[in-house]
Amino acid sequence: MAFMPAPGYHPYFNPTLPYNREIPGGLRPGMSIYIQGVASNHMKRFHVNFALSGDDIAFHFNPRFDGWDKVVLNSKQGGRWGSEERKNSMPFHKGSAFELVFTVTNEHYKVVVNGSPFYEYKHRIPIQMVTHLQVDGDLELQSINFLGGGSAPGQMPMPAPAYPGVGATYMNRYQQLPTMEGPPVFNPPVPFFGRIQGGLTPRKTIVIKGQVTQQARNFVINFKVDHSEDVALHINPRFPEGAVVRNSFIGGRWGKEERNVSFNPFIPGQYFDLSIRCGNDRFKIFANGQHVFDYAHRFSDFSRVNTVEIKGDLSLSYVQI
Repeated sequence: MAFMPAPGYHPYFNPTLPYNREIPGGLRPGMSIYIQGVASNHMKRFHVNFALSGDDIAFHFNPRFDGWDKVVLNSKQGGRWGSEERKNSMPFHKGSAFELVFTVTNEHYKVVVNGSPFYEYKHRIPIQMVTHLQVDGDLELQSINFLGGGSAPGQMPMPAPAYPGVGATYMNRYQQLPTMEGPPVFNPPVPFFGRIQGGLTPRKTIVIKGQVTQQARNFVINFKVDHSEDVALHINPRFPEGAVVRNSFIGGRWGKEERNVSFNPFIPGQYFDLSIRCGNDRFKIFANGQHVFDYAHRFSDFSRVNTVEIKGDLSLSYVQI
């Protein structure tokens, strides 16, 4: 079963190094770039570049383990490096997983590492000139995600064609894509409660990015009916059992559990990227771009399902409903 990301959500899973790709639709205010990876046990340095066509770089982010651990930030214009900015602290740890987030504003690149604000780098080159993201160095990449930054509030996000000249064929394919209509929420607290405006509809997709805590026992994702106890879909990873349990709670009773999965994407201490799509007759669940399981609708009118609840042993990086 093929994974189809929703407009405004462009993930790349397990990309090889060096990574050098065009930024989907170009760099825009409000866009966030999530990079998840693992620092090498023998890390000396790595870099993330927001690059222009040619050799220039609008923003160079460069952690260096060299005995004076620091992060160097700079821009390259006309083939020449500018004045370095430095932060003499190191938020990355050798051999450890990390989450690095760049949020683009009209004034700055805002850098967040593992959920904590790290730096704001003022634009020296207009972001409209940035075409590529480049990553290389002593690390293993797990995923790169380009999120948001497209439509005005309340509008359907329209993706910029990735391949010029696609025309009607591209737009026909777009009509079949999943949708995400609500605004993204960054680093929300747990427990999390989110509203599904208008209730669940076919092609509605919810994206949840987070990290399982190191000593996790379980966490829960519930798709609920407001002002009732009914749960249309209950996803419950249970770590002592090594199981991902699914069920529904309807009319005051739990139904029959489902446990079979193609693989278990939830590992204590590790990040995950979950995409939950509502279809006409079932939910389709993908983790890190791979199909994990389907869950047939047991709730007769799934349009009444209007709340997402997330609680338990995890931290959240990003939720979009």
